[in-house]
Amino acid sequence: METSIIPTKPSSVQVGGSHYKDMAIQPAHFAYVNKIGYHEACAIKYLCRHGKKNGKQDLEKAIHFIQMLIEEQYP
Repeated sequence: METSIIPTKPSSVQVGGSHYKDMAIQPAHFAYVNKIGYHEACAIKYLCRHGKKNGKQDLEKAIHFIQMLIEEQYP
């Protein structure tokens, strides 16, 4: 018997947990549709997931990306 493979949309898959899939709007999609830059998108990602994944460390990562953005855009 032949089995058909139905391709899955990459945006519907999360590797390693469900902390993004459980959100109403995933940070990657939010950043894409709003044309948000890399540093801003990373900060948003870590702010959104801190309560469900790495806690304080994710907040520290968000701060780090904001600090890099400040360094690059406001020397």
